[in-house]
Amino acid sequence: MVEDGRDESAAERADRNWNELLQEFRVLQTGVQLLSGFLLTLPFTPRFDDLDEPQLALYLVLVVLAAATTAVLLGAVALHRRFFREQRKEALVTVGHRMAQVALTLGATLAVGATVFVLDVVLTHVIALATGAGMVTVGAVTWFFLHRTVDAADRTR
Repeated sequence: MVEDGRDESAAERADRNWNELLQEFRVLQTGVQLLSGFLLTLPFTPRFDDLDEPQLALYLVLVVLAAATTAVLLGAVALHRRFFREQRKEALVTVGHRMAQVALTLGATLAVGATVFVLDVVLTHVIALATGAGMVTVGAVTWFFLHRTVDAADRTR
């Protein structure tokens, strides 16, 4: 028995943890692919030439961010391929967990940046920045404070 009450061996736990990580990577990869596709088609639209310098700079940052996020997500799969059948799943889970944190941070930054970019082009700089600030606030509350609710619920059991 492990500390969470499941009747599984260390290898079974590592397999389960790795499968959970892969599922999270799949969800994140879908969002990143959609945003990347959106970004990569923009230069071929008539309005792309109308972007001002700050908008063009933000666009380029977002393209690089999308590529970096994709690289981190693919890196986790490449790691698994590299160490396949070498009985190193626990180490893969540890590294995969860190890669997931990096990918989530990059993906969230990409989502905020893409929203700011679109609102800046369609509406105004002020509305775009205010919305971006709101998204960052919601993300911060979700990531850094919502876990306290889970911790409190665990303490009441």
